[in-house]
Amino acid sequence: MNYEALLDEAQQDGLIVKEKPLIYNDGRIKGKRIAIRKDIETSMEKACVLAEELGHHHTSVGNIIDMENPANRKQERQARMWGYNKLIGLTGIVRAFEAGCQNRHEVADLLDVTEEYLQECIDCYKDKYGVYTEIDNYIIYFIPNLAVMEKV
Repeated sequence: MNYEALLDEAQQDGLIVKEKPLIYNDGRIKGKRIAIRKDIETSMEKACVLAEELGHHHTSVGNIIDMENPANRKQERQARMWGYNKLIGLTGIVRAFEAGCQNRHEVADLLDVTEEYLQECIDCYKDKYGVYTEIDNYIIYFIPNLAVMEKV
């Protein structure tokens, strides 16, 4: 899903997304307004930021800026997971395997995300699922490296 599609989804949810000169964050949500840092270079990077901010819209409650608070860290993780699932998901990893992607660069390119965002997603999935998980007729391994195998 690209930046334009996420902007459309945000609009359908009644959210206003503006690009602003943010100093401390790449993105920020307050109420029904989302700000994306104006000088982010690519629409791919903007999509990764917007996906997380939409995740906050769908999963977070209240002001969670204080990351010393465990409840806030949990909400932050939930918002990031929402974004990872939206842009990548287990099915996206399988789709990349089916398309013959051989490395993280190819996977990220196919899924239209940055390599850094893909790696953060893989790390999060590794924390959630452990060594592997199964989806449909596939096994996705996260340890020692990302690998997908089709069940026979």
